[in-house]
Amino acid sequence: MFDSMWTVKVVSLGVVALSLSLELLFWLFSRRRSERITNKVLFFPSEVACVEHIFSPTLPHSHVCSLPHGVDTSFSRLLRYILSACSSLDLCLFSFSNMDLSRAVLLLHSRGVTIRVLTDKVYSAISGSQIGVLRKAGICVRCDVSAVHMHHKFAVVDGRTLITGSLNWTLTAVQSNMENIIITEEPDLVQPFVKEFCRLWGLNDSAQYLSSLTD
Repeated sequence: MFDSMWTVKVVSLGVVALSLSLELLFWLFSRRRSERITNKVLFFPSEVACVEHIFSPTLPHSHVCSLPHGVDTSFSRLLRYILSACSSLDLCLFSFSNMDLSRAVLLLHSRGVTIRVLTDKVYSAISGSQIGVLRKAGICVRCDVSAVHMHHKFAVVDGRTLITGSLNWTLTAVQSNMENIIITEEPDLVQPFVKEFCRLWGLNDSAQYLSSLTD
């Protein structure tokens, strides 16, 4: 009787120890995973500073420019995340007139990064819009074909990093407005945006849209 009770106690303690060990391993795994995944928040307006060193890292900070050099700002961080793209960049933007952001997209295009841009048809034609510049460079751009505004403001880098928030890609938004951006690699947040971009990209194929009107 004593032996059987002792055995039950030993087995019970073993089960408890195993359970605690599994919980500890799960906690350690979750912590290490969260440490590896990017989750950042940027607020605007951003301090105005020189960004030439981001485009040309070998350029000396002493080059002729009246703006502060080597300052880490919300805008410089945004540029770095965009320029981190290695294979693809999907942009879904309401308004795109910021020349530095346009320059970053053009630089990625010259590196062979696949770029798709989906934008609002009305705001793509306003003065200062960079959409025409991107098209002229050979970047694939589609405008929404519906009667409502395409009001999204998000980018997906390499299919795994999401950049989204209130910020339009304009100089005013970057330097003058109270805005925000979230940058995350959380798959549960990134993948719905990847799926939505693909849905909108197909929906706003002008060739298919015109074909549907004649059917």
